[in-house]
Amino acid sequence: MVGRVPHPGLIHLPDGTRVADALAAAGGVLPGTDLMGLNVARRLADGEQLMVGMAPPPEQPVASHASGAPGAPPVVNLNTATLDQLNTLPGVGTVTAQRILDWRVAHGRFTSVDQLREVSGIGQARLAQLKHLVRV
Repeated sequence: MVGRVPHPGLIHLPDGTRVADALAAAGGVLPGTDLMGLNVARRLADGEQLMVGMAPPPEQPVASHASGAPGAPPVVNLNTATLDQLNTLPGVGTVTAQRILDWRVAHGRFTSVDQLREVSGIGQARLAQLKHLVRV
C-alpha cells in the first residue's frame, strides 16, 4: 500500500479482504485524504498495489496498438481503472463504466478481457471494439 496512510508498505491480508480492511490494517488514512476515487467495498486481489489519496499513474501507450503509431490511445487496465478512465473508452459512457466497476465489486478481478461480456450493456460488437484498448 502506498500513499496517505500511517503505515504504507507490504501488508499480508487473507483472500477476500476488502479495501476498507486493508486501510484499517495500514492504520487508517491520514487527515484530509480524499477517498472519492477509492471503492472501499471492493475485494482486493493478491499482489495488488493500493494507492491511497493519490492519482494513479497514467497508463502508458502500447506501441503494438492497432496502427502502432505514436499517440495511440492508452490501454486501460480493467482491474485498476477508475470511472473516469473507463469513461474514456469508445462506446463506454458513465453508466457502462459504473457497471464495470460494479462487476469488479461483485466478482473480484477480471482474469480475461472476454469477461467484459458479463457486464450488462457490453455485447460482442462492443467487446470487439474494446479488446485492444483494455487489459487485465
